[in-house]
Amino acid sequence: MEAWDRVGRWSGYGAALALAPYALIKVSWVVGALLGVAPVGGGFDLAGWLLLNTVTIGMAGIGIALGLALVRPWGMRIPAWLVAFCAWVGSGFLVSILPYAVVSTLWDAARGDSAPGGSPDGDDPVMPGWEAALIQFSFVSMGVGLALALPAYLRRRWPEAFTGRAGDRPRTVASWAAGVAAAVGLVWLYWAAGGTAGVAHSAERSADGRLLTVLGAFWALAGAGAVRALVRTRPAPVPHRLLLAAGWLGSGSLFAWSGWKLPLTVFVALARPADVTLAENPAVAAVLHLAAVVAGLGMLRTLVSPARTCTSSSRRTRRSRGAGRGRYWWGWSRR
Repeated sequence: MEAWDRVGRWSGYGAALALAPYALIKVSWVVGALLGVAPVGGGFDLAGWLLLNTVTIGMAGIGIALGLALVRPWGMRIPAWLVAFCAWVGSGFLVSILPYAVVSTLWDAARGDSAPGGSPDGDDPVMPGWEAALIQFSFVSMGVGLALALPAYLRRRWPEAFTGRAGDRPRTVASWAAGVAAAVGLVWLYWAAGGTAGVAHSAERSADGRLLTVLGAFWALAGAGAVRALVRTRPAPVPHRLLLAAGWLGSGSLFAWSGWKLPLTVFVALARPADVTLAENPAVAAVLHLAAVVAGLGMLRTLVSPARTCTSSSRRTRRSRGAGRGRYWWGWSRR
């Protein structure tokens, strides 16, 4: 077993183990709320609080299963599309947020705060410090574990992964998806810089919120640029693997985070809870999140599309290797 593969396997186990405390905390919140011994989060009634945390418990379970699937033999037998989709969403949620975790931790240390500043989960701002720290540990560790375990898994299951060169991808929906992603990223960057157009309550903008907005804008623009480079006929100066990684994380971040924030934004806009106020105009924010979700899916479609240009011999080789299985451009097969 090669060193990289060994690191990937241990990272998968570590990712699954690290997410377990988050799942247990969420279970305790649900049970405590049902028994009346734990408070309901601000802005939610009991039913909404139970629904939110039940969904996050399910997401944690999927994350734990994904970490194990990346290292256990049965993970090689799971349908390719299911592993790819879960890994795409999981890395979009957690790997893309790692810079925020590092910066916010350093920021809080400089300010002398005892608890991490702003959990990515964002469910309850008054949770005990040890819970906030444990939740952030789970997110960060799962993100690092995915970042190390996923490439090793892809290399084992699809040895042809990350082959090819920039410029050999079909255009299909790449142009409009990258354009929408870039537009969303520029709006987020404008808001992070202090722009007020589309902002309803400037006083609600926090430093942590601005940092998250900057990070979202970065991944949107990086993913858009990577996808555009992958469909250009002229090869890009950036290494092919870096373009794929940027496109994967950028599209995943757009889909995962905006797909999570969109229903919450709609809920706040319709229910108008007294103790929850969005900084942005809810209608504008909802449109942007919807556009980000659609752009993320379009960018993913480009990433998994068959290569447009290849020699006759390489076509024959691919047909002989993947006959009847519909092999994709980086070695995925419909099995």
